[in-house]
Amino acid sequence: MNTIEIGKRLVELASDSADAQALDELYADSIMSIEANAEGEPQTWEGIKAVREKHAWWESVTTMHSTTVEGPFAGSGDDQFVVRFDMDVTMQDQGRSQMSEVGLYTVANGKIVREVYLPLVAN
Repeated sequence: MNTIEIGKRLVELASDSADAQALDELYADSIMSIEANAEGEPQTWEGIKAVREKHAWWESVTTMHSTTVEGPFAGSGDDQFVVRFDMDVTMQDQGRSQMSEVGLYTVANGKIVREVYLPLVAN
């Protein structure tokens, strides 16, 4: 698959809440995942095992009411794409909220090798 085909497949799987399948199918073993944070340093996970653990943690502390996934949008080169996520979520100990973020994905050798999540900063 080329970069845009991978992006379309990721959007399809994310829209179906099939994150585990996306990890199995589209992600490189050497994936680097970065969560930007407007209030501090970004968090980083390296390797597919760490990214799976991050996903498991997220699922354990949230109740997802709905998610809208848009994209993919072409990135800055033929190896990148962007996906927008709008989520209605209840986080343990924080209550219900609406969250928006984009994921910037980098592809090499037919797999996602880097993802950077950038949250929408509230005005």
